[in-house]
Amino acid sequence: MNSYIKRRDGFEGERLISIPEMVWKKSSRRSPGVFNLYISHIGFFPNAKNHYRERKRGCIDNILIYCIKGKGHYIVGEKEFTVSPNQFIHLPATDEYLRYWADKEDPWSIYWVHFTGPDVRKMNESLNIQLLQGPVDIPVNNKIIEIWKNIYNSLEMGYSTDNLCNAIFCLYHLIAIFLFPDKHFKSEGPEAKDIINETIMRMRSNLRLKLTVENMAEWHNLSASHFSSQFRKSTGIPPIDYFIHLKMQKACQLLCNEDLKIKEVAFRLGYEDSYYFSRIFKKTIGSSPEVYRAKSKKGM
Repeated sequence: MNSYIKRRDGFEGERLISIPEMVWKKSSRRSPGVFNLYISHIGFFPNAKNHYRERKRGCIDNILIYCIKGKGHYIVGEKEFTVSPNQFIHLPATDEYLRYWADKEDPWSIYWVHFTGPDVRKMNESLNIQLLQGPVDIPVNNKIIEIWKNIYNSLEMGYSTDNLCNAIFCLYHLIAIFLFPDKHFKSEGPEAKDIINETIMRMRSNLRLKLTVENMAEWHNLSASHFSSQFRKSTGIPPIDYFIHLKMQKACQLLCNEDLKIKEVAFRLGYEDSYYFSRIFKKTIGSSPEVYRAKSKKGM
């Protein structure tokens, strides 16, 4: 690294905006609750030869970098990683030593954004965004770049409340694509069959039934334990709980939009005992079917 000509920015064709913290503070006072996260810097560095940043005390922002071409490297603490095309890194706010730079022979082209805010550390904990996770592969898709451009163009047009709000809501969308790519990119080819999504679709088509984990596992020729483990890993909850949530979601629709008695709603969802159905409904939704229906009539 001694012969490396270090450059923070100034690359041909780059795009870069830094938003003063005061802008967000004023907007937050005008629209409290909206700006729990906000963008501090956003940029695009094409063919970023000699790009180099060192942060000895870490960074108060989350740093999201998407590599579309070339290679880069970064160090967290004492661990080094290499970033290749169609990979991203999401570094949570930290006080650990950080350093990142473009590869000398094949410098990266990157879209990136820094964001922070009162809720950033809670978000990192809740979503398990880890400092040492390393680069993550992501399918090639123009959606990422389109959303990034939407954010950039909004900020480039000035710091009106509308522009800032749009940028923030697009930021959430951008984060979601990186964290949950399977929700945004379709798998290619029949061999990429998505067991979890197919299960959920079959659940929705069979809300009248009393399905068991064994039933669901048989759909895919899997053992009940293996299927249950896969489902819980993907969704965060057991398959039967998920099925009950879908039933209660449908119950809410029927209570709001259909002139049915409670026992008729229960029967449509496979519950012969309307009292048992009401207990499950209250446990899941937080109120009895009668109370929920009454509130919905009043526009909640």
